[in-house]
Amino acid sequence: MSTIGSFEGFQPVSLKQEGDDQLSETDHLHESDPDKDPTLKQISRQSSVTKSTFYPNPYHQPYVSRKYFVTRPGAIETAVEDLKGHIADTSGETIQGCWLLTEIDHWNNEKEKILLLTDKTLLICKYDFIMLSCVQMQRIPLSAVCRICLGNFTFPGMSLDKRPGEGLRIYWGSPEEQSLLSRWNPWSTEVPYATFTEHPMKYTSEKFLEICKLSGFTSKLVPAIQNAHKISTGSGRGKELMVLTQPILIETYTGLMSFIGNRNKLGYSLARGSIGF
Repeated sequence: MSTIGSFEGFQPVSLKQEGDDQLSETDHLHESDPDKDPTLKQISRQSSVTKSTFYPNPYHQPYVSRKYFVTRPGAIETAVEDLKGHIADTSGETIQGCWLLTEIDHWNNEKEKILLLTDKTLLICKYDFIMLSCVQMQRIPLSAVCRICLGNFTFPGMSLDKRPGEGLRIYWGSPEEQSLLSRWNPWSTEVPYATFTEHPMKYTSEKFLEICKLSGFTSKLVPAIQNAHKISTGSGRGKELMVLTQPILIETYTGLMSFIGNRNKLGYSLARGSIGF
């Protein structure tokens, strides 16, 4: 009799199940002659019809787009109506257009934003699509906008967190006048410019293709600013808007915070998965 820890009492056991000595149904099919077996011919013809479908754009897959709360039915419509009502009650201005874009701050962090344009003002709104409420609204007088830059994103040579693509930067002040404290403060609201690129849900549907298109926003913004300059009465009267095509510099070097935040889409109203049991 073997003792615990000794291998003498163990015998090799075959994993072969009963009936394995007999040919399986599949084995019979392989040995059959297709010319003599009409059933095999039919199986061969059916297997050749099967095809695989690939999606070159991942945002065409519904389960990917549903993660973004902005794509839920009625979410963007509710947000726009809420913001229009708030603006009508507070300033009485009429909305000329609205867009869903991604703002890139001076530390390269992505933030989902709704932009609304009136005759006098550009409004940059942070909207919570989960709670369906406006969290923050920034008002920029169109008469104060002095420069617009369009181009590809560039970074310092030693930067570790770079991004491809192109964007739009709107200036209502000079970056040289920005204090050193606000330049190196990732939560600063005293930055005299705003940078935007297209929202990742642009290709979800025709509706989002229209409101997420950066070129469509630019084509409405430029004439609105030029018109605001003409009718403005103050120190800014007579100045012209400069529209430049040049690289857009994002002055980040290590970029650890933006690397973590952007990879996990922390700047978007996004379904994060189930928590609990």
